[in-house]
Amino acid sequence: MLLFFVLISAFIMVNKDIKMPDEKKIDFGPLKNLIGTWEGDKGLDISPEPEGTEESKYYETIKFEAVGDVKNAESQTLIIIRYLQIVKRKSNDETFHDETGYWIWNPEDNSIMLSFSIPRGVSVLSGGSFEQLKNDELKFNVSAKLNAPDWNILQSPFMKNNRSASLDKPRPAGFDMGRTINRYLISAGKPSL
Repeated sequence: MLLFFVLISAFIMVNKDIKMPDEKKIDFGPLKNLIGTWEGDKGLDISPEPEGTEESKYYETIKFEAVGDVKNAESQTLIIIRYLQIVKRKSNDETFHDETGYWIWNPEDNSIMLSFSIPRGVSVLSGGSFEQLKNDELKFNVSAKLNAPDWNILQSPFMKNNRSASLDKPRPAGFDMGRTINRYLISAGKPSL
């Protein structure tokens, strides 16, 4: 299995630790409600196997931390939060997914980026947008494709060549993810990879 994102049922996570950075006043814009520690225990991982699929119930924790703002080539300012996601099987309490990455907001064009790596030899740089739904609720949509000029997916040779784990055989060669977020909940449908 490449990612737990391959097939996954809807889930809801709750923010247990809402924090904002004190050191300087940064407008985290659409990312501000992510900051904190989120916990969820209603996940269902559906992994492709040679004989069909394997289903595992899981729980997860994602910790989002404010990084702040960074400048690119003195002309672009990006707002960044870092995260660490740990996913464990309910059946044996073993970690089966560990992901670290960054959510990035470009206030100049209101675009969103999600950059993450999985310690199986996979990294994704996806881009997209967000939409204001109601009150403080936002919907994030990001995507990437293999060999795309902008938003891309990189794999180790093993992941690229391993038929059961590869993105481009037999699965679609892309990553699409949508998240609905407010100050207290993250919910999602089925991200695809």
